[in-house]
Amino acid sequence: MNYQKKKNEYAELLSLVKEQTVKQFKDGYDFVVKKIPDSDNAGELDPRVLSVQQQQRQSKNSADEGQPEPADLTAFEKIALRMRSGMQVSGSKDITDTEIVTSKLVINGTNGTIPIRIYRPGNGEKLPVVVFFHGGAFIGGTVDGAENVCKALSEKADAVVISVDYRLAPEHPFPAGFVDCLDAVNWTWRSAEQLGINRNQITVAGDSAGANLAAACALKDKESGTGMIKYQALIYPVVNNAEAVTDDFSWSIDEYIINRHHEYIMPGIQEIKDNLEIIRQVYAKNLEASIPYISPLLAEQLNDLPEALILTAEYDYLRLEAEAYARELSRCGVKTRLIQYNGTNHGFLDKLGLYPQAEDCLDEIAEGIRKCFELN
Repeated sequence: MNYQKKKNEYAELLSLVKEQTVKQFKDGYDFVVKKIPDSDNAGELDPRVLSVQQQQRQSKNSADEGQPEPADLTAFEKIALRMRSGMQVSGSKDITDTEIVTSKLVINGTNGTIPIRIYRPGNGEKLPVVVFFHGGAFIGGTVDGAENVCKALSEKADAVVISVDYRLAPEHPFPAGFVDCLDAVNWTWRSAEQLGINRNQITVAGDSAGANLAAACALKDKESGTGMIKYQALIYPVVNNAEAVTDDFSWSIDEYIINRHHEYIMPGIQEIKDNLEIIRQVYAKNLEASIPYISPLLAEQLNDLPEALILTAEYDYLRLEAEAYARELSRCGVKTRLIQYNGTNHGFLDKLGLYPQAEDCLDEIAEGIRKCFELN
């Protein structure tokens, strides 16, 4: 298949993702379901997701198997480092059509220096800004891996995007990475003139663990009374690291409609569940995972948080806790919108340029920013 034909087919799929939506007002928040673009069937994987899952299963032989590991690490720390080694390659593509100026900077934080990467669209002034935190289960992921996502978001939102190279567990357990992220938000607010941004239009965003850090920063910002963050975009967030059962939330596989592809869907859901125990051991370490900055869903007070956009994958273990977080936010008066991408699994943003849902996710964030700050 030639390049132009593939490009046209991708554009058609992206258009269908945007068109084939079901909208409702659910539990106090706007709930949107985006269907698989080229299938009328429910309860199955998107064809592109299925293809990737099949390829990954065929090449499951671990490249780092048998490599020596430091003897002074705990069993969970060794597992975490193995997980990290498998996260280094991103399957995303650069989908930008315009030049996004990229620069690297090292800023001073509470506990030392913090590398950041800045993405700027053109020469505009007083632009909105997105402080972005990459995913990776708090133990992996890189700003390199998030580069194409940040470039695309900068272009789509016409915003400066700042990607934060926060410290990772197990070498740096909580609160190290969280403090780095909060320091980056503070630096962004203080450096508005230098950056050419509007300090009253700060968004925090991230995927998975990065979304947890974004939510935690919004919570801390509100509790501190600093009021820097005005919008939060949380992509398949982990908000209940403690896996706590509450009056309003308990996890059940019965909430998932699975008619086909069980052999690929169930292991993916289980893998994310298993990762949470590792996170508790190496990220929360000796602290209670129910601390709100580790598990925002368990915060006693969510009032007065910034407007939230939550984006979820249908076949993600974290989907149900993200829905619970949307319910809690809306009950506390926080304007909240949740978008579920059917047929996708955890980590779909990593396939930007292959999965149309990944690009649509960034389109939705960009549109949310424009509406929040009345930039349309």
